[in-house]
Amino acid sequence: MAEVEPVLVAVLAGEKRGCPEDEEKDTPSKKPRVESDQENEGLPHQDEEECLEGEANDGEEDGETFADMMKHGLTELDVGILKYVSDHEGFSGILKERYSDFVVHEINKQGKIVHLDDLTIPADAEEVPEALEQPNESDILTEEQKKQLGELQLFKNKEGSVSIEVIDDTKEKRTLVHKAIKTQFPGLETKTEEKDGQKFIVAYHTAGKKALAEVKTATAPRKHFWPKNRGSFCHLVLYKENKDTMDAINVLSKFLRLRPNMFSYMGTKDKRAITVQEIAVLKITAERLAHLNKCLINLKVGNFCYKNHPLKLGELQGNHFTVVIRNISGTDEQVHQALTSLKQTGFINYYGMQRFGTTAVPTQQVGRAILRNDWNEVMDLILKPRPGAEKEFLVRCREEWAKTQDPEAALKKLPNKRCVEGQLLRGLSMYGKKNIVTAFGLIPRNNRLMYIHSYQSVVWNTMVSRRIEAFGLKPTGGDLVLKGTTAHVLSAEEAESHSIHDIVMPLPGFDVIYPTHHVGKGYRELLAADGLDIDNMRHKVKDYSLAGAYRRILIRPSDVSWEVIHYDDPRISLVHTDFEKLENKPAPVFNKEGKYRALRMEFSLPPSTYATMAIREVLKLDTSIKKQTQLNTTWFN
Repeated sequence: MAEVEPVLVAVLAGEKRGCPEDEEKDTPSKKPRVESDQENEGLPHQDEEECLEGEANDGEEDGETFADMMKHGLTELDVGILKYVSDHEGFSGILKERYSDFVVHEINKQGKIVHLDDLTIPADAEEVPEALEQPNESDILTEEQKKQLGELQLFKNKEGSVSIEVIDDTKEKRTLVHKAIKTQFPGLETKTEEKDGQKFIVAYHTAGKKALAEVKTATAPRKHFWPKNRGSFCHLVLYKENKDTMDAINVLSKFLRLRPNMFSYMGTKDKRAITVQEIAVLKITAERLAHLNKCLINLKVGNFCYKNHPLKLGELQGNHFTVVIRNISGTDEQVHQALTSLKQTGFINYYGMQRFGTTAVPTQQVGRAILRNDWNEVMDLILKPRPGAEKEFLVRCREEWAKTQDPEAALKKLPNKRCVEGQLLRGLSMYGKKNIVTAFGLIPRNNRLMYIHSYQSVVWNTMVSRRIEAFGLKPTGGDLVLKGTTAHVLSAEEAESHSIHDIVMPLPGFDVIYPTHHVGKGYRELLAADGLDIDNMRHKVKDYSLAGAYRRILIRPSDVSWEVIHYDDPRISLVHTDFEKLENKPAPVFNKEGKYRALRMEFSLPPSTYATMAIREVLKLDTSIKKQTQLNTTWFN
């Protein structure tokens, strides 16, 4: 997958990258639990603007740079990320200068690192009934028709169509033509039309705007013969570049004419990265899925097999990361000290910056307002004008809301109504401003829960920083450890026989206990300052009642390795990806005398931990987009 010139980016940004032609799960538990988010890199939707990414250009240029946008963003200090565990000297480097500098491989429930290394179709996938009685699908269409359909499938103007006259018209013959087109040209839909007494099969692209208006959303997958001895679910490996997991599944769903909920997966993966993970889909053959590789952009699928069960969120054992940090300033000795400390001691298990959004209104502020039952503030925080650059239509929408408080008028300013602002405004226009709770309910549940989980996370980060400041890396009386899934308060004597890696801290909720030392008592003061009662964390709306959870304060990565490499061309990838290996492309070759230095590091992390926090411990640099943008801009200048 060839790369083009990189774009200036920061921790969570990346470069544009092309693929050749041939593309939170968090729910509030009702019992206290060990923290177990399904992904190492945060929630599926990090802020209310993220749903606008990837939308068609509205023809307007904002005129503001990415750096301008980040002037009002958060830093680590804003979300309680304050301390380090090691005493090595930090050094500078550029994180995610290219999204290919961040590669994530899922670790499945058997503990195996997932790779895309096989594009073949399992033998039983080729069992098709009536195979001897029906002509081969490739023989049904003429070469000219195949050429026209291929152009339609990949053509930029996806509103065209191809009409195929049915000779010797019978229902059976039309069925074969429909099936041949859909099997050989994924993404095309067909219908039968009659013109001048003659029937034609009309093929059109499902992504065409006119086609989408005419075709109703499928309520169930098409019924195909399915052998009884074959598992109902096709499990496969999804390789994706610069797409989040739900975006990728939405693309696959559109090509296969399925609802996205027909797919299952164990965790969502970072967008600004190359990631490899397992997914599963109900009663879709490997053959149909393999056909998609001809036309997918920045996506590949393979390693097909059939099983009798879907995948479940949280079943993964973790993720394996390959991270490149470019233009490092540290000496080889500094790098060795930093990585040795990471391997032996680990890092503070902070919630990373992805948890808190990137705009001037942090998600935890909205979460705090929800927990306080202050719905006017919730509405105001999401809809009011805010500092920093935004899409022009969002600016107009906010200005209209501030001026008129008219949800319908503000909604008209949005070309895309699916973003959080659009969903809330639609709810307000349906139910009125006196029913904000109901209106807010139109926002998808995971997005709503993101806000309160962000608030929990900033409380946890703040309290862990206080705990490290007060007691360092030594367990002390009053700390908490887990016995099974139950938290136990350590006595001073018991603390002597425990390691800092055993200690947990609670996310606030109605069903957790708190450390009994003075830091633990700070939870009550912190929540009280935010207008919340730690003894009453149940909410009038059941969804927003927080049971709480326990989370280890230190994480020690496994499988840690590293090397310092030299290179001359900043545009080349420094990681040999699964796709490049399948294409038999050579691994990158490094020039020992190269003018640039980079640190390439690998490590594995359990679920619910953030790779950016491990990198922060190595570099001792603020990993926020705001700070990284400033550093990157300075370096590029």
